[in-house]
Amino acid sequence: MKKLSARRRHPLAALVVLLFALAATGGLYAALAPAPKAQADTSQSSLAIEEGKKLYQVGCASCHGMSGQGSSNGPSLVGVGSAAVDFQVGTGRMPAKQPGPQVEAKKNTYSQGEIDQLAAYIASLGPGPATPTKDQYSPASADVAKGGELFRTNCTQCHNFVGKGGALTHGKFAPSLKGVSSKHIYEAMQTGPQNMPSFPDSTMPSDAKANIIAYLKAVDSAQSPNPGGFTLGSLGPVSEGLFAWVFGLGTLIGLTTWLAARTTKAKKS
Repeated sequence: MKKLSARRRHPLAALVVLLFALAATGGLYAALAPAPKAQADTSQSSLAIEEGKKLYQVGCASCHGMSGQGSSNGPSLVGVGSAAVDFQVGTGRMPAKQPGPQVEAKKNTYSQGEIDQLAAYIASLGPGPATPTKDQYSPASADVAKGGELFRTNCTQCHNFVGKGGALTHGKFAPSLKGVSSKHIYEAMQTGPQNMPSFPDSTMPSDAKANIIAYLKAVDSAQSPNPGGFTLGSLGPVSEGLFAWVFGLGTLIGLTTWLAARTTKAKKS
């Protein structure tokens, strides 16, 4: 019986079994193999980190150390995140022109592509605040009134109530926010550069930051309404007090002198 069964087996049976085995192996590979897009994203990220490392070694390592660990000339960059790099390099503050109580903004020396590569490398050193997306910092649908309340509560002590900036101690200052891009304002709130406190999303959510940006853009416009009359530079009580003393008091003194002279002439006549 066994010999009869063996003789009746179809000659293509072995081929069919082999094809099923290959199909099963192919399906298993398709299920376990990484997607081509994921592989491409990983490759692009690795390339950006490598290029960013080269840029870092040329322009940043002399102050911040070869591995971002910091030195006597610059703080550690481990954990500052890509947002800090995008702000500092994007505004021209880094690389620093010269040491001093505060690093000032200047013309940027890197393209946005190079900044992104630098940010990718610094972000690879340790987790930190990520560069925000346009949806996060766009003031298009934000609430200007709420932004004004938040700005007056948290920012006016240093930046003035319309973002004109102001002096701090020991040669430091709060810079003017006029003309600063929405992205960089958002990143400054995220990371707290130099003398500024940081406002992470756990403290100030993204929509609140967007509201502040909307307020600053509203008061930054040349068409911004000014119901108070002359702005006097929008510098607050300093310029207003100076105007009152020089022009207001001067006018009163002149008027008093004129009246006294007229009175004296009237008596003589």
